Amino acid sequence: MRKKIVAGNWKMHGSPESVTSLCEGLVNGVNASAPECALIVFPPFVYLSQVQAALAGAQVHLGAQNVSQFDEGAYTGEISINMLKASGCEYVLIGHSERRHVFGETLETVVAKFKQAKQMGLTPILCVGETLEEREADKTSTVLAAQLQSVCEALPGDTTVFDGAVIAYEPVWAIGTGKSATPEQAQAVHAQIRQFLTEIGQINANSVSVLYGGSVKSDNAAQLFEQPDIDGALVGGASLDADQFMRIASCNKSS
Repeated sequence: MRKKIVAGNWKMHGSPESVTSLCEGLVNGVNASAPECALIVFPPFVYLSQVQAALAGAQVHLGAQNVSQFDEGAYTGEISINMLKASGCEYVLIGHSERRHVFGETLETVVAKFKQAKQMGLTPILCVGETLEEREADKTSTVLAAQLQSVCEALPGDTTVFDGAVIAYEPVWAIGTGKSATPEQAQAVHAQIRQFLTEIGQINANSVSVLYGGSVKSDNAAQLFEQPDIDGALVGGASLDADQFMRIASCNKSS
């Protein structure tokens, strides 16, 4: 059975006070009604230790929004895998669309970070997705194939590249825009992703959790999670509201 997941990407939001309040809300929510899915939060780097302490003992996992592809050294401003692990991180986002499109991360950089996470014991959540221009040009499948194929090409002959990893489909045109793919549109792409993993020789393709990310809210989560190939969500803005985040999580049932 594939793991059900609801993950919250806090992006570049928060203050010490708001993080304390948000964590209190999450702990209260989990204690009131234990979710049937795995919960993960991705705070900004500077709040990782605060969040780790605040969530100690709660059923909420900690992740990082980014990571360096380097172990250590003269890389000013970078954060290594070992630093993240020391801060309590179990997961890391790789290739988020904002990293690709705002900060210019290439396929090669994304792949290097994915390999680093896998080899060093953090679970990578690989983000893939197309822009509106690419979707309107009917290039969704081509774009996603290139993003996934690049990972496999970097590890030739490995039929278990995506074992222990998670994929998040995030249509760029639906992130922070208030627009969301319909459940049927999202399901179609998730099914394509799983089929592509099979075609490129990933023997456990049906065991890989694939999340949807793109303006997920409590009022559209249930319909998304009803789709057979959608295993959860990578939530943006709504994850900054503990009540709404927990409502989204409550929609993702393990059965």
